[in-house]
Amino acid sequence: MYDRTKLDQVRESLEHWEGTSLKKALSQLPERADPFITTSSEPVDRLYSPLDLPDLDYVSDLGLPGEYPFTRGIHPTLHRSKLWTMRMFAGFGTAEETNQRFKYLLDQGQTGLSIAFDLATLMGYDTDQPEALGEFGKCGVAISTLEDMEILLRDIPLDKVSSSMTINSPAAVIWAMYIAAAQKQGVRPDQLRGTIQNDILKEFIAQKEFIFPPAPSMRLVVDTMEFGAQTVPQWNTISISGYHIREAGSTAAQELAFTLADGLEYVRWGIARGMDVDDFAPRLSFFFNAHNDFFEEIAKYRAARRIWAREMRQTFKARNPRSWLLRFHTQTAGVSLTAQQPENNVVRVAIQALAAVLGGTQSLHTNSLDEALALPSEHAVTIALRTQQVLAEESGVANTVDPLGGSFFVEAQTNRIERQAYEYFRRIEELGGVIPSIEKGFFQGEIADAAYRYQREIDRGVRRIVGVNAYAEDKPLTIPLLRMDPQGYNRQVARLKALRNRRDNGRVGQALDRLRIACEGSENTMPHILDCVRAYATLGEIMGVMKEVFGVYQELTAI
Repeated sequence: MYDRTKLDQVRESLEHWEGTSLKKALSQLPERADPFITTSSEPVDRLYSPLDLPDLDYVSDLGLPGEYPFTRGIHPTLHRSKLWTMRMFAGFGTAEETNQRFKYLLDQGQTGLSIAFDLATLMGYDTDQPEALGEFGKCGVAISTLEDMEILLRDIPLDKVSSSMTINSPAAVIWAMYIAAAQKQGVRPDQLRGTIQNDILKEFIAQKEFIFPPAPSMRLVVDTMEFGAQTVPQWNTISISGYHIREAGSTAAQELAFTLADGLEYVRWGIARGMDVDDFAPRLSFFFNAHNDFFEEIAKYRAARRIWAREMRQTFKARNPRSWLLRFHTQTAGVSLTAQQPENNVVRVAIQALAAVLGGTQSLHTNSLDEALALPSEHAVTIALRTQQVLAEESGVANTVDPLGGSFFVEAQTNRIERQAYEYFRRIEELGGVIPSIEKGFFQGEIADAAYRYQREIDRGVRRIVGVNAYAEDKPLTIPLLRMDPQGYNRQVARLKALRNRRDNGRVGQALDRLRIACEGSENTMPHILDCVRAYATLGEIMGVMKEVFGVYQELTAI
């Protein structure tokens, strides 16, 4: 895009500036740090110019919004036509309590549900199983049966509101409960819109909420992809998640590379099942972190779109342009929140949310100021939602498409992250692919090294965290924290007991037997999971059958 003669002129001008204006300024006032670094510990130069992008091709590298390679966004008008979905992650205690929080948020202007489940549910246990003791409702809502899901979604119009569910190993079961609950409301599967996270690869890499070994785990994911394409066509059956990889301590480039590597692996498994790539790729979605380094995060999203479009079109030969689109949800960085001076978290979240919006996100959750201390209070979650609404309605950032496109700094950062991602793809391929890399501890080791380096930078004062190792105060905490109903656990256990007594246990046993046969064979398990759910088999019972057939995975790799 740049004429070589003009680049030489820029170089001469830059050298003159460095020897005159800059030299004089530095002699009078030295710079604050040496070097300046991003959140990912990457060096940041003093100034960026066309010399940092000498080979930039506007058409092939940037293009136009809504056109390949989608660096500038997947929609021609982006937020000028439709604002991002404001989807606040919520869930705690009983289904009744969370249902009330959902209704409150929808009344306050939230435009989509995002359901958080407690640890027992995430690990496939019923609330009253011994393994679940002490975990009821603490990090999300407890869902053990279709009855719980019916209560959770009571009076919420599922044909009008899209829902996102953060669930992985038991994703197929929880999704079946959602589908069955919707049908009991009179909503057909083809009317449902939403997303299940269902990203088991990142569980092995970072979050560790796996249950089954990799191969049967991937089979269940592909079962949902196949069933969704045939029966629930508006549903995103995977939200390929870098969020948890970043929360575990990765750099921005690692988050991007490992997430896209997982996504490409799901595509390979879908094709191996016999599906055409264009039958399922348009319903793959992504979930990224928005960390503190404003420009690095924006560059990450831009690089993600460009890489995904290129790989889907060139490597997997997808013909449908919708298969080339990287659509993503963003959540602000939970790991960046501090228990010290929690009010400062409002500022952090606003900056992170702005990066997500300028990076072209389709959906956004903003963390609450109190989340380093407890689940969000109603007051705190309202401020978090209002942060999005102020950005949308008052800041002007939604008025133009990709306002940072062409920035020398942003484009140089985009190219840098893209190069690092492809270097990681090469290393993963050399190790035999994603699953062999997991089994060899490659991802885990890279993340651990990055997390250690980041913490050491804080410990040495190289990286300053306001309220922690800079401007710290010794004052008592004054913000109100969420208090859950102390009788919620007892009510949940009593409801489970009553359900088991009144359901048709013969029907439950037959449905579980058919599921076991399906798991032992090769047919799609989703219809059988739905039969179990409709018979009011519990989550623990269904997952128990799968454990008997698939086994339980034990991570052996030392990092």
